[in-house]
Amino acid sequence: MEFKREGNAIVYRDETDKLLAEITFPPSSSNDQVVVADHTFTDPVLRGQGIAGKLLDELVSEMDKEGKKIKATCPYVVRKFKEEPEKYDFINADK
Repeated sequence: MEFKREGNAIVYRDETDKLLAEITFPPSSSNDQVVVADHTFTDPVLRGQGIAGKLLDELVSEMDKEGKKIKATCPYVVRKFKEEPEKYDFINADK
């Protein structure tokens, strides 16, 4: 599975270019070193396969390379940040 960065989103598309999964992360209006993880989507055909987690991990990797932090507002990302602080605290803008 190959994710692609499209602006302020990391996406997965099928061979017909249909969007099957994405995580969006616009820049924070108050800090240019922070992005806001505000939306995660996984098409029903892919649900239950851990795709949202893989998208989040890809976002974390990308932002770590760029030296940016992530503010979680998407309920999924908020939950993951709370459930796995050992994995995400280093990039959590609220820590």
